[in-house]
Amino acid sequence: MLIQKEMKMADVIHHDHFLIPVINRFDIHLGFGDKTIDDLCRENNVNTVFFLTILNAYHDHEYFPKKHLQSFPASLLVTYLIRSHKYYLEVKVPEIEKLINNLSDETGMEEETLTLLKNFFSEYKQELIHHIQREEDRVYPYIVELEKAVNSGIIPDSVTRQMNDYPITDYEAEHENVEEKLFDLKNIIIKYLPDTKDDKPFFKILKELFALENDLNDHARIEDLILVPKVEAMEKTLKSKTK
Repeated sequence: MLIQKEMKMADVIHHDHFLIPVINRFDIHLGFGDKTIDDLCRENNVNTVFFLTILNAYHDHEYFPKKHLQSFPASLLVTYLIRSHKYYLEVKVPEIEKLINNLSDETGMEEETLTLLKNFFSEYKQELIHHIQREEDRVYPYIVELEKAVNSGIIPDSVTRQMNDYPITDYEAEHENVEEKLFDLKNIIIKYLPDTKDDKPFFKILKELFALENDLNDHARIEDLILVPKVEAMEKTLKSKTK
């Protein structure tokens, strides 16, 4: 099903409730009534076409309009990606942490095994925080300034320096796979967990880990297939002007 602007938002959620956190990243909140997607986007000053493109990309992994997504301003993509970061760090990671911390009471798990899971997830959390900080402190501000320079024709020295010292190709080469440790943690639970009196808490953790992993994969696709090529094209444009 392709999501269209004339559809009622409530109907879309009934069809795919996993879209709720994606919708929330646009500051559109529950209590939709019978309003359509277009109605809600207009009320919340959201670009309807971009909203629909992101929603469909998350709803159907076969739907990934690479060229269409590249037509949107880089600043719009960056804003969305930053809001995704906030969701990971303020919602999903704390939820999973809480589920892991509650395992001892709910399953009678040995302290040694529980400590292993806690430490493993803590290491993953630190990797994710480091990854996000690097993007938000260095990469994303550069992209926004780069786009301003392309649009205005005025190239600040700071943009020229970063184009020379740390172009987007360098960032792409260093782009960590933060999902790898997440996969390892799922494997520990699926393959090597000692017998416990109750598996249900682990089902909940796995459900959240799979959800986070899928979201991060979609996030990485937008960065790698849309944002990076767009930035490369902007850098090429400015370098030709400076020559």
